[in-house]
Amino acid sequence: MIYIKEGNLEKANFIGANLEKADLIDANLKAGNFEKANLKGANLIKANFRLANLEWANLEKANLRGANLECAHILGANLKGANFEGARNLSFEQLSIVKTLQDTKLDKELLIQLKDKHPALFEVPNCYE
Repeated sequence: MIYIKEGNLEKANFIGANLEKADLIDANLKAGNFEKANLKGANLIKANFRLANLEWANLEKANLRGANLECAHILGANLKGANFEGARNLSFEQLSIVKTLQDTKLDKELLIQLKDKHPALFEVPNCYE
């Protein structure tokens, strides 16, 4: 398991990396590349993802409470069960293009908007249809 508290990993390249259950509390991950990285169950509380690339990353059950996601790219990211409560600079537009928001914890205002405009993001896929 990876443990880095308050570390500076600005512009780090983690393309396709397995960071499952990594502990990156309060880490500076500004402009890092996490494309297709596995961050399942990672502890990313208050991490700075400003300008980071998280496209197609697996953030299932990751904890991003209080994380800064200003201008972060999250196209196609798996956010199933992730916790974004109190996340900063996270927008409706960013969340509208992810893979799923099933069981994702979001601040109430964003949750209401997204469920209204993009209800399919919250649905459990039916694999038998």
